[in-house]
Amino acid sequence: MSQLFADNIKYTFSGHESFHCRQLWLKKGYDYLKSRKSFNDPDAVVALGVGKNMVTSIKFWLKAFNLIDNGEQITPFADFIFSPDGFDPYLEDDQSLWLLHYQLIQNNLSSIYHLIFNAFRKEKIQFTKENFQTFMVRILENVNIKTVGDDFDVFKKMYLNKSEDNKLTEDSFLGLLSDLQLLKLYEKGTYFIDQAARPSLSPEVLLYAILDAYPFSSSISLYTLENDENSPGNIFALSRQDLLDKIGQLTDKYKWLTYNDQAGIKELQFKEKPVDYFSLFI
Repeated sequence: MSQLFADNIKYTFSGHESFHCRQLWLKKGYDYLKSRKSFNDPDAVVALGVGKNMVTSIKFWLKAFNLIDNGEQITPFADFIFSPDGFDPYLEDDQSLWLLHYQLIQNNLSSIYHLIFNAFRKEKIQFTKENFQTFMVRILENVNIKTVGDDFDVFKKMYLNKSEDNKLTEDSFLGLLSDLQLLKLYEKGTYFIDQAARPSLSPEVLLYAILDAYPFSSSISLYTLENDENSPGNIFALSRQDLLDKIGQLTDKYKWLTYNDQAGIKELQFKEKPVDYFSLFI
C-alpha cells in the first residue's frame, strides 16, 4: 500500500452542508471572526446574512483552507490574504486562488481534494462521479458511498469553470476556484484534470509551495517535485516543461536558488531560505 493510504493517515469527508465555497464567503467569515464574534453566537445567521447551514459551511471552508484552526483562531495565512492591508482581501488575483488551492489540498481537512489531485486523477484520466465512488470504496474501509458522492458534487462545483447544464441557478454559481481551470468537462458527466502548463500560476506561488512542503530540505530532486504526495507537480497538475520553466525563472531571480542538471542529477538546491515565505509576494 502506498504512503498515501497508510493506516496512520486520517481522511475526512462532508462538513460543507453540500455548499461549495462562494466567492465572498472567506472574506466574510474572516471579518466576522476579526470582530470578536463566534460562529456559535446566536446572531451569527443575521450577522453573516446567510442561512444556518451556510454558517456551518462558511466555518468549514475557513478551516479547510487553513484560514482558522479548530478553535476558530485566525491563522497567519488568513491575515496575509484577508487583512485590510493584506495581499488580496477580495481575491482579485489568481495567485491568491492558487495559494488557497494549495492549502486546501495540503491541509487535508476535506480529503477528496487531497485524494483526487494526488492519486485518483492519475489512475482514471477521464472520470465520473461513479468512478470516484468506486475508487473510494476500493481504497478505504467503511466509506459511505453517498457521502463521498456528495463531496464529489461539491468538488465539481468548486472547480468546474462552466456548469454542466449552463443554467444560472443559485446552485450553479461558479465556485471559488473555477478560474484556475484545473477541472475540465470531457463530456456530460465526465471530467479530467490534465498535466499542463499553468500560465496563471506565478513562479512565486510554486516556490511558496516548495518551501512550505519541504522546509528542512537543502535540495529537492525534480522527480520529488513532480511526483511526491502533495508535490507541486501533483497539487498544481503541472507539466514537466512548465515546472522547469518556472524553476528557471526562480533561479534567475533568487540567487540563493540553483538548479543542477548534470551527471544525471536533476535537483533544485537552496543556499539559504527566507524565514517568512509570504515575503515572496511583497
